[in-house]
Order: sequence, then structure tokens, then C-alpha cells
Amino acid sequence: MRNANRQWVLERFPEGIPAETDWRLVESPVPEPGDREMLVQSLYLSVDPYMRGRISPAKNYAKGVDIGEVMTGSGVGEVVRSNHPDFEPGDIVESFQFGWQDFAILPAEGTRKVDPSLGPIHSALSYLGMPGLSAYFALLDIGQPKPGDTVAISAASGAVGQIAGQIAKIKGCRAVAIASSDEKLAWCRELGYDAGINYKTAPDLTASVAEACPNGVDVFFDNTAGPIHDAVMQNLALKARVIVCGTVALADKFGQPDIGPRSLRQILVARARVEGFLIFDFQDRYEAAREQIAAWHAEGKIRHREDIAEGLEQTPAAFLKLLRSENFGKQLVKV
Repeated sequence: MRNANRQWVLERFPEGIPAETDWRLVESPVPEPGDREMLVQSLYLSVDPYMRGRISPAKNYAKGVDIGEVMTGSGVGEVVRSNHPDFEPGDIVESFQFGWQDFAILPAEGTRKVDPSLGPIHSALSYLGMPGLSAYFALLDIGQPKPGDTVAISAASGAVGQIAGQIAKIKGCRAVAIASSDEKLAWCRELGYDAGINYKTAPDLTASVAEACPNGVDVFFDNTAGPIHDAVMQNLALKARVIVCGTVALADKFGQPDIGPRSLRQILVARARVEGFLIFDFQDRYEAAREQIAAWHAEGKIRHREDIAEGLEQTPAAFLKLLRSENFGKQLVKV
């Protein structure tokens, strides 16, 4: 066990796309757990698009990170010391409260034991964690896909998109991938996607969506916002359902007005429904969803891919790689 706790703390609120210098790596003593708490050594950390909103002073759906505070984030780790009867040293646990650091003090509330028999322990941060659960609840509860529906998914090879596309296929839908490279689209086709659009090379993105979705888009799983959103909104089918899951395309404009074409006419004509998604609204159903996804994985119906950076010192770089759409699959850091 290390004798010091390395921590990435926020140095300044970034403007536009963050830089690695917006955080500072510091060392502090390894903390001691209090009553009913545990000391956990980080093994894997997750970096996710939502984190961009947490490093802004603008109002958000959850408390942001203040200057000088440890950067927020989920992780998987091993219990080192425990003052709680439900957790013992050696237990592998997952929590949203790890932060970018070697050691975290975690309460029992919000911390769960990871069952290694369901998959590698880092899968608790990918297809058996927030990305997989987001794909499951957003698509099934908000998208309500029906057999034969066309489901368009942006960031289709990413942590959420790769799972959402496979669930769409399980439900008998036609899945259309929108991604940033031909290599990513090739992976999407391996997963079962029926068509793909490289949004970086498409000369007319709206026309490309129309070609890939000749009968319109019944369910739009929007992980990006921005130009992809604008193009798909021009191609909605009657009674379309639009899931707003992420806005990573706006990372360089955070806090600024989201300026682009207004889609009210398209929503009106299609009688479409647009709904935002937050994973925390479904906490009482996490375990049932996780069991279903694990069963699909065991049956070979769910595949996944991770992009793992090595070392805590690489955490800011891994996060920026994600924001630039340079990652391939779920972005993790092996501490």
C-alpha cells in the first residue's frame, strides 16, 4: 500500500475545452476512515462526459467541484480498512464517490460490492455500471423501442452507445450508428448495427441521416448534441422519441447559449417527444437491470470494448481524450 495519497485537485474553472493544467496533482496523508466508513484503494477510475459540467461554476443538476477540491468521479477499488460491519478488507467495491485519487473514504451508502463472477471488476464501470445502465434505462424507458423501429445512436461506439445499439437489436430494431471514424463504425457493425454514418466525413450530415434512415428515425439516442442532433431532428419519423443523454459536442461552449437550428417545427410535425435522461432517476432498479445485462452478456448478446489508460497521473489526459472523441469504447484509468 502507498504511504501517501495522490490526488488531482481542480486548479481553475476551464473555459471551453479543458486543459491538463486545469488540475494539479498533490499528495496528502492516507486518510483514516471514521465511524461506519471504509478506506478504499482505487484500482480503476472512470472518466465520463458529465464531468465537464462538474468543473463549471454554472448551475447543474449536481454539485460541482470547487477550486482546490479533489476531482469527482466513480471508481472500483479494494477495501483496505473498514469500520462498517457490511464491508471487510479485501472486498472489491464500486462507488460514484471515489474521485481522482489513490485512496478514498467511502460511506456504506452509495457503495456496493462488486461480484467478480459477473465479469472483470472494471466492468462495474462499463457495461455493468453507469454506461450500461444508462443505455438500458434510457433506451427502454424513454425510447420505448418497438420491433422494426429505426434507432439512431450518436457516439455509437462509446461507453453508452455500444450497449444501446446492442439492446436495440435485441428488441428487434434497426440500429444506425453515428460515430467519428470508419474504424469505430467497423466496430459498430461487428456489434450488429445495420448502418453507419461517419459524421466527420459526411459532406451533408442531414442527407446522410436521410439516406441511412429512409423511413425516418423512430428513436434518437442522443449522446452528443450539436450538429448530429440538428441533422437527426430533420429526419424524425411520426411519433419519434428523442433521448437527450449527453451533450459532449458542447464541451467547448459550456455555459454559453446552445445556438443552432430550432427544431420546434420538426417536433410539432412529427408529434415527437423529447426527454432528458439522468441515471440517478432509476436507482431503485439498478440491480434488476444489471442482472439482465449480465445475462445478455453471458448469452453472447452483449459485447463491449474499453480504452484503458495506465496510471493515476494519466487521468486528466484520459478525460481530455474522451472530450475530443479520441477514445475507443469506455474510457477508464487503471490506477
